[in-house]
Amino acid sequence: MFQLGKTIVSEDIIKKDFVCNLSACKGACCVDGDAGAPLDKDEANILEEIYPNVKPFLRKEGIKAIELQGKYVKTDEGEYETPLINGVDCAYVIFDDKKTALCGIEEAYNQGKIKWKKPISCHLYPVRVKDYSEFSAVNYHEWQICDDACVLGKELQVPIYKFVREALIRKFGMDWYEELEKIAQSY
Repeated sequence: MFQLGKTIVSEDIIKKDFVCNLSACKGACCVDGDAGAPLDKDEANILEEIYPNVKPFLRKEGIKAIELQGKYVKTDEGEYETPLINGVDCAYVIFDDKKTALCGIEEAYNQGKIKWKKPISCHLYPVRVKDYSEFSAVNYHEWQICDDACVLGKELQVPIYKFVREALIRKFGMDWYEELEKIAQSY
């Protein structure tokens, strides 16, 4: 672990390799697990605002889940996340013709219908950020469904921080990312 500004960063972000391999995993991170994608309060508000433009991209099961649960849900711990379809798939997940899970929000973004790409937790994955009062913890979330991504990352020699470059800049800014790159060079 090392400190970078107001963040405590796991060395795994620099030392481990990762490149999503959707042809192997089929987007399992969007359909496996027991919770929706983590959101902050601002993102919950964004989902409320953009939903009419995202809805046409969603599956009927997702629309039904959102209409029953809301554009987001609040957990017992007071945290926000995306709703799930029958406790499994993210309500915003869609599938391509190869049955690969994709993000309906991101599809609306890609087609110019909205200006927000997707929740930062999804954009950052496999990096997870936990905000505390004095700092944010930046960690690698190791999950066996991403084993193929680790293999591909190692083959292509792409460290996690480079794979999620755009998302890290979105979350922490260019200056933070440039400092991270300097630190990475010393490893």
